[in-house]
Amino acid sequence: MDLSEYDVSVAAACEVTGVARSTFYRDKKPKERSGRRPRLKHPRALTSEQVEQVALVLNENKYVDRSPKAVKAALLDEGIYLCSERTMYRILHIRGELKERRSQRRHPVHKKPELMAKRPNKVWSWDITNLKGPEKGTVYKLYVVMDIYSRFVVGWRVEYTESGELAEDLFSQICTRQMIRRGQLKIHSDRGGPMKSKRVEDLLKDLRVKQSFSRPKVSNDNPFSESHFRHLKYSPNFPARFGCIEDARAFCRSFFVWYNEEHFHEGLNMFTPAMVHGNRIEEFAKRRQNVLDAAYQKFPNRFVKGRPTVKRPPKAVWINPPTKEKGTCSDTACSVNIIGGVQ
Repeated sequence: MDLSEYDVSVAAACEVTGVARSTFYRDKKPKERSGRRPRLKHPRALTSEQVEQVALVLNENKYVDRSPKAVKAALLDEGIYLCSERTMYRILHIRGELKERRSQRRHPVHKKPELMAKRPNKVWSWDITNLKGPEKGTVYKLYVVMDIYSRFVVGWRVEYTESGELAEDLFSQICTRQMIRRGQLKIHSDRGGPMKSKRVEDLLKDLRVKQSFSRPKVSNDNPFSESHFRHLKYSPNFPARFGCIEDARAFCRSFFVWYNEEHFHEGLNMFTPAMVHGNRIEEFAKRRQNVLDAAYQKFPNRFVKGRPTVKRPPKAVWINPPTKEKGTCSDTACSVNIIGGVQ
């Protein structure tokens, strides 16, 4: 707006129009070119030649797998100072080389174990837990081998130590007692010393028993053993400490008889492990169904959803069932999969 043609001052015009005088004068100034002003180079900044020298040193064979902090220390020992550690990091960042430089062992990628059992003595899970002795620092080792389909404890022992020799002897006895045929069984465990021992490996190879291991630091890859140990240690009679190893063995002997023969397992729809492991499900299911049918005939109004039926244990039990996204698990199969045992 040009006011030279009119006899009006800038102040009066701005007051009438309601425009601030600063806005008026700013609009009259020529537009400055957009963009940031060029950044002045800091007087302490390295020259392009110095930057290139630092980059070359960092990528020398003797320094390429060392951190900037280690490179700086090594150079100082040689009587050389190039720049600060932070500047080294900045140069690596600008060049897209900021990553783990140290030579380190890369952990292998462990495949997730996927095991399924549709009948007893197809998949066993085993582990070792501590039982506290009479004083601090004294522990006994409880070995437990469990069938994941029936939750039946097929074998156990309490010893002073963990060893492959003791585990080998335990498995030898169990396989004989359970009449395990060659190629029939898979055994799953974590990666403890006895589990990976050469003696156990050789015995299982002779029996053509396949071994499966949990992934490192993944506790829920062995859910059945972990759940069972929790059930053991949270039982009402479990003591804070055992007076001696014979006390521990006596307790476990009583507990495992009760667990296998009398414990109505929630994960088995309230059948005992012995019923399932001995293939006696239908025998007991018919008894229960006869009782329910008699009750239904006598009191039909109490059963609002109709005739009650006895639920059987799951038809298939999994450790890490395959996901449906992979296309390896149908809706029918997934409906019976169990990831871990509820005690």
